[in-house]
Amino acid sequence: MTVQSSTLPNEPFIDRRWVTGESRIEVKDVAGGGRLGTVHAASPEQAAAAIDAAERGAAAMKETTIPQRAAWCEAIAADIRDRRDRLARIVVREAGKPIAGARSEVEAAAERFDRAAEEIRSVQGEYFRGTTAGHEGWEAMSKFEPVGIVLCIAPYNYPLGTTALQVAPALAAGNAVVLKPSSRTPYSGAILADVIAGFDLPEGAFNYVPGESSEIGPVIAGDERVELIAMTGSSSGGRTVAGHAGITALHMELGGNAPAVVFDDADLDEAATACAKGGFSYAGQRCSAVSRVLVHEAVEDNLLERLAAETSDWTVGDPFEEDTKLGPLIDEEQARWVESLIDDAVDRGASVVTGGERDGNVIPPTVLAGVPRDARILVEEQFGPVLPVTPIESEADAIELANAGDLALDSCVFTPDYDRALAVADAIEAGSVRINGAPSHGLGDIPFGGRGASGIGREGLGTTIQEMMRKKSVIL
Repeated sequence: MTVQSSTLPNEPFIDRRWVTGESRIEVKDVAGGGRLGTVHAASPEQAAAAIDAAERGAAAMKETTIPQRAAWCEAIAADIRDRRDRLARIVVREAGKPIAGARSEVEAAAERFDRAAEEIRSVQGEYFRGTTAGHEGWEAMSKFEPVGIVLCIAPYNYPLGTTALQVAPALAAGNAVVLKPSSRTPYSGAILADVIAGFDLPEGAFNYVPGESSEIGPVIAGDERVELIAMTGSSSGGRTVAGHAGITALHMELGGNAPAVVFDDADLDEAATACAKGGFSYAGQRCSAVSRVLVHEAVEDNLLERLAAETSDWTVGDPFEEDTKLGPLIDEEQARWVESLIDDAVDRGASVVTGGERDGNVIPPTVLAGVPRDARILVEEQFGPVLPVTPIESEADAIELANAGDLALDSCVFTPDYDRALAVADAIEAGSVRINGAPSHGLGDIPFGGRGASGIGREGLGTTIQEMMRKKSVIL
């Protein structure tokens, strides 16, 4: 078992060693204000050294067995649970997430390592026999092997949970990992590195490189030895990484602007509760957040009343208080961005039903009515706790508006008519469509991902493990 340090790890971890960075990153205490601490930033040379280490680690990891890797994943999960209180408090401080959500994220991270162990045990090769003329006596087997080096680029909104969704399958599949955390939330990844450092993985199998993306991003994303890049982040960030990547497999879950389509036969109480949860959880700072509500004009007023009532349940306050459901946005810059989208919608004719006013980096749960179709908030990712409501006239109208813009990650449809629900689900251009509920993918057991500017490929523990391995055919 790892011996836990009383201080926060704050250095790059390369080739099983903590190393001193050449510069520092200041990490804000989003929950309490002020500074949480400083983290050593990896230099471009240290980032390159991490890839060197991972190249050696990949060769060693290829020789490990599935039982070894499964045991490591289970041990990592157990150690995460041993540190649950500390990790939850760090998630609250560096991400501003309310404590209940932070605890859930820590448990989700642990369970993702446990489930990665289960998934890798189920990976089996295939046997083939020749079936074409001239190949009657041929036999062959198709087996899996790790791709090699996996670069994991983690976001700030789920600094431990999403990181685990990338790192757990990469290690379970037998790859070496280079983890680049968000510069806003590097401590969760640092503690995960401290956990992994306590086990006997090969040297170079796991490397942690905090640093400014502009400085080390081109070095690690552009290295031809990286076989796969797993990234969760913004669409613009994804484009930047893709521009550096060259001939490298990309596994990206990027921006979202999920529509909730509410038809006139929907259970409006159910729809309002689901939209509020989908739009306000973690202050809307989720790629899968409900970001626009497209409601049939016949029930628009009724739904607006229910949405307004729902906002009273979303207590705004200190993220460490147990009854707080909505905390601050990651920083004031993000809050000003959300404010600008609200102002744009109002300038174009929308009205504010609840909320709408920014206080520093806090925006209360906000409902906008009569949002016109040329409002930016209907096509741009907000990453904030705002539900813009726009009336629709028909199924065709809903589909046209739902498919506006280039973000196509998630969506949801509310109607008891399953023929209608499935027809609309088929027509909506999104990676996932939830029927009568807010977008959700579980812990990664349901494959998910986007289209267009919302990403490349599908995530999910079993799905990702398959992506992080290659098939090799051996013909006898």
